[in-house]
Amino acid sequence: MNVKALPYIAWQTVWGFPQTIAGGATFLAFARNRHFLYHGAVVTTWKYRAGLSLGPFIFLNERAGHADNQLLVHEYGHTIQSLILGPLYLPIIGLPSLVWLRTPRFANRRHAQALSYYSFYTERWANHLGELVLKRPSMGQALID
Repeated sequence: MNVKALPYIAWQTVWGFPQTIAGGATFLAFARNRHFLYHGAVVTTWKYRAGLSLGPFIFLNERAGHADNQLLVHEYGHTIQSLILGPLYLPIIGLPSLVWLRTPRFANRRHAQALSYYSFYTERWANHLGELVLKRPSMGQALID
């Protein structure tokens, strides 16, 4: 492990305890999947289309799980949100993001108005933080279904 990643991991573990515990449990559930390290975060690939970030744990679709992927930059941005918000990450970012993604009303609105999933404040902020920290492009205003 890179020594520069230690403060990131320590801060995620202490300040981001709720999401780090949830991320660790999810990591264990997918322990047989492929994993790699990305700027201190542990990335796990899975078969699901959606990405997920919980503390220092990132979960990505197995086809999107490589180190130069724009979705990975976006999900890393969520880990930075976790560092900033600590225990408030789940109610301020996690729950609204889940509702924005999974509620049929919002899915229909995105489709009808050609709105990007990444236009929602949680996702737009994650894009910005990922790009700011990593100096790489993120998802921008990509349209997803």
